[in-house]
Amino acid sequence: QVQLVESGGGLVQAGGSLRLSCAASGRTFNNYAMGWFRLAPGKERDFVAAITWNGGNTYYADSVKGRFTISRDNAKNTLYLQMNSLKAEDAAVYCCAAQWAGVPESNIHYYTPNRYDYWGQGTQVTVSS
Repeated sequence: QVQLVESGGGLVQAGGSLRLSCAASGRTFNNYAMGWFRLAPGKERDFVAAITWNGGNTYYADSVKGRFTISRDNAKNTLYLQMNSLKAEDAAVYCCAAQWAGVPESNIHYYTPNRYDYWGQGTQVTVSS
């Protein structure tokens, strides 16, 4: 089991910044690819960003490219999402997720929520205009 706990959400004005954190415990953090997803009212869960087990590659939704940065610190068992230039449409519950990376890279599906094995409870991000 991997336990994931997000933090860092809150209320921010449009154009502002937030940094989300996801603290992992349980199994070895660097055995997992990690992702951020978001869920807004009335919408499906959307992919935001993902990172390989060693941080060597990152992936982003088009809507956040150039504004959000995903990173990880394997020594601290922590995943981050730096969010800049926030917009009203970024408001959502943000969840981190872990996907087992002990398989060929071609078998890791970074963009697909149901390929992730563990999920956190989420942290709310509210953007005021």
